Amino acid sequence: MNAASVFNRSWSGVALLLGFYLVVLMLFSLLSPWFWSWDNMMSIGANMAFIGLMCAAQTPLIIAGGLDLSVAAVAGLSGVVVALLYADGTGIWTACALALALGAGLGGINGLLAVRLGLNPLIATMGTMSVITGLSLVLTGGLTKPLMIEEFSWLGSGYVAGVPVPLVLMLVVYASLSWVLSRMRFGRFVYASGSNPEASRLVGVPVQRTLMWLYVMSGLSGALSGLILAAMLGAAAPDAAGQHLLTVIAAVILGGTSLFGGRGTLSGTLLAVLLLGTLNNGLTLMDVSSFWQDVTRGGVLLLAVGLDQVRTRAMGG
Repeated sequence: MNAASVFNRSWSGVALLLGFYLVVLMLFSLLSPWFWSWDNMMSIGANMAFIGLMCAAQTPLIIAGGLDLSVAAVAGLSGVVVALLYADGTGIWTACALALALGAGLGGINGLLAVRLGLNPLIATMGTMSVITGLSLVLTGGLTKPLMIEEFSWLGSGYVAGVPVPLVLMLVVYASLSWVLSRMRFGRFVYASGSNPEASRLVGVPVQRTLMWLYVMSGLSGALSGLILAAMLGAAAPDAAGQHLLTVIAAVILGGTSLFGGRGTLSGTLLAVLLLGTLNNGLTLMDVSSFWQDVTRGGVLLLAVGLDQVRTRAMGG
């Protein structure tokens, strides 16, 4: 399986999504005088960055035939761990490093369950999601923990050359992972693992090892997202990111990644993340009820799954 050819095969879908995104931008710029401004565009990127980071690692994982529903729960636990460690006297950056290590470890556990033990990844990661969320609630008593620390807050509200730090981090991660998927042998392994795992094993592709690394990356991305979210909020809530899990899955699928594996691009995922963020921002500026925004998110998820089915059938399964 040639990873570059599979990668390029999704560009027509990315172009279509880009066209739709441009239409949405034009529509909201006409409907709201406050929409089309540098500050608002940067706000959209910054507010979606922690979701985008979860999507970035979820994309190659789904391409390879895996799935991680616990990533948002890991994000919540990450912030909680940092808050508790800091309150106990640990340096803030040491606490962050330990939270990232914990996230990678939890991703490894998901990999052991789904890859080594052969459990259905949907069921396995749904179970770990429940365990991790419950652990966060136990550690905090269900309460939000303050994290108003100046140097830590820079992760969520700082700027680099006028661009919000969360947005910079997200773009760096996407650029790096895109290069890995399109240019490195590991990228070929990712696409091959999702396209035909049995045939790939026979020709020497380390399918299980590839998936294990992807689950570790997913856990790590969840932990990093949790740190950014906690820095943005100035506090760690046990289930701060849980409500965004559907948005993560919707963005990945809407961006052209197939739920059946073997196809997808990070460019498409990034566009979908920005599109969903723009929809939320535009609807908020138009004073649309948050309840209707929930309806919109659910509708987008259904649309994404439906489009995935159509794409899969059009390509012959």
